[in-house]
Amino acid sequence: MVANSSPLAGKTAVVTGASRGIGAAIATTLSQAGARVALLARSESSITALADKIGNGAIGVACDVTDPKSVQHAASIISGKFGSVPDIIVNNAGRFQIKSIETIEPEEFISTVQTNLVAGFLLVRQFLAAMYERKSGDIITIGSSADRNIFLGNGAYAAGKFGSRAFHEVLRAESRGTGVRATLVSPAGVDTTLWEDVRFVGSETPPDRSNMIQASTVADAILFVVTQPPEVTIDELRLSHS
Repeated sequence: MVANSSPLAGKTAVVTGASRGIGAAIATTLSQAGARVALLARSESSITALADKIGNGAIGVACDVTDPKSVQHAASIISGKFGSVPDIIVNNAGRFQIKSIETIEPEEFISTVQTNLVAGFLLVRQFLAAMYERKSGDIITIGSSADRNIFLGNGAYAAGKFGSRAFHEVLRAESRGTGVRATLVSPAGVDTTLWEDVRFVGSETPPDRSNMIQASTVADAILFVVTQPPEVTIDELRLSHS
């Protein structure tokens, strides 16, 4: 039997933080699998260019995912373009830095937690009731090894990621049996350009990226999750280095 090359044909998806890195890889992979994708990020030019590149009716929607009004506006555009609420939501937008607690500025801490935790709630809230009514949908939270493990310099980042894991677990409990599936996908370090300006506490050189997970691997994991039979939910998927 020949495998379906477009397993998401007819489906729609929203990916946040989609202008580069993991988000761009996820948006591209879902589009290649047949889904029509809405790409969300602050930079309108970047996501519009990527949406044009991946095709299949993809759209770029400029959005500050930490701003309730901006998210509400984006959700209205998405529902209008898709004709209904999306089938797949991937909360990928994140902010990462390594700084010891005494050196983190209050604005940095607040912004990091808002991006890694609050943003996911804001987007899910826009669509969840309609997903329940439709009795279907996938909500994917992109976690991290730092959502279960503490690392030096992760005072803001881990706080947001631990919180997003807790939010996922409550969502999973509340959505059980509704037809809406909630999955946490938590990779270890992923090889993206964000590491170029990062320094571990006590180090003056960039982290070694030679053994990091590839963004395309995370995207393939998302595709695996959302193409499971309707009666199967993958509660949590953790990707580690070999």
